[in-house]
Amino acid sequence: MVLGFVAACAGSLGGIGGATLLVPALLVAGFEPSAAAPIGLMVVAAGSLAAAGRQLDEGLVHHRLGLTVELAASVGVVSGALVSTSLPEKLLAGVLALAAAVGAVAALSRKGIRNRPVPSFGEEAVTGEWPGTLGGQYRMGDAIVPYQAIRVPLGMLLSLGAGLVAGLSGVGGGFLKTPAMSEVMHVPAKVAAATSTFTLGLTAATGLLVFAGQGRLELQDGCAAVVGALVGGLAGARFQTRISPTASRQLTGVLLIVVAVVVALRAVLG
Repeated sequence: MVLGFVAACAGSLGGIGGATLLVPALLVAGFEPSAAAPIGLMVVAAGSLAAAGRQLDEGLVHHRLGLTVELAASVGVVSGALVSTSLPEKLLAGVLALAAAVGAVAALSRKGIRNRPVPSFGEEAVTGEWPGTLGGQYRMGDAIVPYQAIRVPLGMLLSLGAGLVAGLSGVGGGFLKTPAMSEVMHVPAKVAAATSTFTLGLTAATGLLVFAGQGRLELQDGCAAVVGALVGGLAGARFQTRISPTASRQLTGVLLIVVAVVVALRAVLG
């Protein structure tokens, strides 16, 4: 329950999905990867559900963008979940560590703020997405920040890879989708994090359907983690709306470095 709370809180805060932290913790605690992955996706779904209300009210979630990248991610997560039982456990752990390291580099390599407030947008401007487009605006302090997604095909390709990793390891894929939206598609870090958290529930549900068919759901342990994740998701969403975009991106990078190191050690030491 405690692990579920911490994972969902940090996951919704950085948009990386709580399972990115929970699954490595379960591996260290002695869980087999095949059992840890379904619990990870249960936490992702619960954290996404809990955080959604707050992030929607703040105008940070972009539905059209989220569903665009989710379409590709869902294809990847089904493919990954179907083949995950036939791959060596050390290979799955290695994939997770490498993917976390890539996400960390993407999050920490850029400095400063790319999307800046526009003075002509008054305080009375409505925050949220622009209907029919992959752009929108959100509030940063007393100012309004507009944005427009670019390089959408490349972003969808990276989301496909994120879904594949999610299906293989049960981590939700947000730790790749968030940097893809922020660094490749030039979506503000806070919008990318909130949109990723919102859509991760769909990714998790898709993977859980496959895991349920394989008889891999650990309901007793999973339900305890879900209870903690529901509370953690609410707390993370509240903190996420209050920190700066730079702090959000840096926090995501630091968390991913921790994940990469822990999982790599686990894979090497067995």
